[in-house]
Amino acid sequence: MAIGEEMFYALARTSMSPIIYEVLDFASGLTDAKGQLLTQGNGVTGFIGMLTFMVKETREKFGTNLHEGDMIILNDPYGGGGSHLSDVGLVMPIFVDGELVAFSANKGHWTEVGGKDPGSWTTDSTEIYQEGLQFPAVKLFDGGKLNQALIDMIAANVRFPDLSLGDLWAQVAGVRTGEKRVRELCQKHGTSVVLQSIDYLLRHGEQLARRELAKLPNGVYMAEDFIDDDGLGNGPFRIVCKVTITDDDFVVDFTGSDRQAPGPINCSYSGLVSSVRAVFLAATNPSLDVNDGVFRPLRVISEPGSIIHAERPAPVSTNWESRNFAADVAWKALSPALPDRLTAGHLESVCAVILGGTKPDTNEPFLVVEPSVGGWGAGLGMDGQNGQFCIGDGETYNVPVEVAETRYGVRVREYSFRCDGAGAGQFRGGCGVVRSYEALTDNQFVTASFGRHKYGPWGAAGGAAGSRNEVEIIRSNGKREGPFGKCARRTLHKGDVVRLITATGGGYGNPLRRTVAAVLEDVKNGWIRVDQAKNVYGVLVNPDTYALEGLTDERRAYV
Repeated sequence: MAIGEEMFYALARTSMSPIIYEVLDFASGLTDAKGQLLTQGNGVTGFIGMLTFMVKETREKFGTNLHEGDMIILNDPYGGGGSHLSDVGLVMPIFVDGELVAFSANKGHWTEVGGKDPGSWTTDSTEIYQEGLQFPAVKLFDGGKLNQALIDMIAANVRFPDLSLGDLWAQVAGVRTGEKRVRELCQKHGTSVVLQSIDYLLRHGEQLARRELAKLPNGVYMAEDFIDDDGLGNGPFRIVCKVTITDDDFVVDFTGSDRQAPGPINCSYSGLVSSVRAVFLAATNPSLDVNDGVFRPLRVISEPGSIIHAERPAPVSTNWESRNFAADVAWKALSPALPDRLTAGHLESVCAVILGGTKPDTNEPFLVVEPSVGGWGAGLGMDGQNGQFCIGDGETYNVPVEVAETRYGVRVREYSFRCDGAGAGQFRGGCGVVRSYEALTDNQFVTASFGRHKYGPWGAAGGAAGSRNEVEIIRSNGKREGPFGKCARRTLHKGDVVRLITATGGGYGNPLRRTVAAVLEDVKNGWIRVDQAKNVYGVLVNPDTYALEGLTDERRAYV
């Protein structure tokens, strides 16, 4: 586990792109010789388990044709990549005295992998060939010798080669760190002891997971929900989920979900499995150290050709809109049975944005690629979390305001909580945020994918639904455009402001059961308005002193 963490920091500290070294949109770790995950240093929750699929794809393709010093690059979503082409993976076999003992692997979001759009993802692609370079598990190093032709191809096909190749070399440093430390471990303790420890680690992970599984209530739990659209005007798309819990199995079945979409919101099966793993951990024990033994009780069923098990050449550049959604629907199904562990619905979407153009001082091109934070749902005994990343992003971060204004041709006009009072309940949903970028030069552009624009986060146990994710543009002349959920390459000129507005999470429990003291504090702190305290919570608050003035008839009758 220490090796996995060291690999993580080695990559973060040597990368060139803020999406990696600030946002932490990457993962790294080790697998055993069979491709079973041993440890994973992780920024992005949605990458849990993707390293496994990458290594197994490498083993399947190369078999015994793997040698010391080899390094494989891959990003094919349909061949072990799991997400979209921007997430590029490296896999390195680790040999000790000629024996293959493990693999070192990582996966990071490159700012650019080519394709028809700057930033290499968009909301209007119709096939994967438009979305960038595809690496179908090819050797970057062969026996330690660099494949220079491949480097030249990358440099010639991406818009920011310094960033992309800089991130590639950071990933090389990361996997080589893993190789070095595993070899040192084998030299210190002996290879046989290390291999026995690997086997024990996986068996121990399975034992811990099954112990937690046994504590869950057996049963069949079902839910459905709708993805807004695919970016091309098609939709909505229905996702259905049935979760079956027994003493031995945790089965998540998406049979009956809609077919794959013409637009780029599809995800592949490996991406689906990785996302559902996050729900499995949340339902059992989130503190478990992640390895493939932990996930042995989990089975994920889906239909090939569906929107969450898409087949080539379906576009996948905004795959999180279905991948995270599937996890959210599984969460929704289990929430009534596990109220002490699973909250109401949250912002769900990565709410990702690309801003591009030229800098005002140097006229150099720039590209912002980043996710957005928003509100999480309330749960039994707790209000929702304010301004956190969605289930697919996990422990990632925004690009800091200072970095954005220094490196890009934008000014951050606002970064604040969205205190709209949505997600009312005995425990209220967490607030979304408002982030505004002002263009400092002409002919900039914005691309954004904010799912849950039409179907907001769901409430639980009588709590109200949250608000929607949305984007709007305020032109320099004051004209407003939007709100909308998706846009591709919408032009911005100097003085135009794009406002990124994320959802407030769903509430938990009847709002009339929220304590008077909590309502008074909410008004005082600006989370809700005085009129919302009265009309939603039944509490009359003095707008000047924030003191209690009484209760409405509805509240008194309910109590």
